[in-house]
Amino acid sequence: MTDPALLFDLAFLLAAPVWLLMILAPGRRVTDRVAASPLTVLPVLAVYLLLAVPVLPELWAAVSRPDLPGFQALTALPNGAAALWAQVIAWDLLLGQWIYRESRRLGLPPFLTSPLLVLTILLSPFALLLFLPLRAARRARPTAPVPL
Repeated sequence: MTDPALLFDLAFLLAAPVWLLMILAPGRRVTDRVAASPLTVLPVLAVYLLLAVPVLPELWAAVSRPDLPGFQALTALPNGAAALWAQVIAWDLLLGQWIYRESRRLGLPPFLTSPLLVLTILLSPFALLLFLPLRAARRARPTAPVPL
């Protein structure tokens, strides 16, 4: 059995290079290619599977009949908590890639997008709540993408 603490750490480490590219190297060809690919989450999902399979009965119970005690029981298990973390990392990464691509498409400057991406890593719902009005405002007045 693989150490859940090690896999917990590995989940973010596998996503970190994509985040670094989007935050520190926006507009570069390699960054745009990487951010356009949904395959970036596959390594994180592999970690998720390694963590989720050993607790699949508990995971299935928590998601098929969701209630707070069921999720508490799942997160009390090292593999359960780490699997949920890996799932969050994967979805946050996909959300961050979408924010990055939309920001590029709409011509939002990196000095605005990069902090949003950092916030997406930390508290993605807040980042999305900030990004959606920015996106709507920018879509209301189309502009050419900002060169970097």
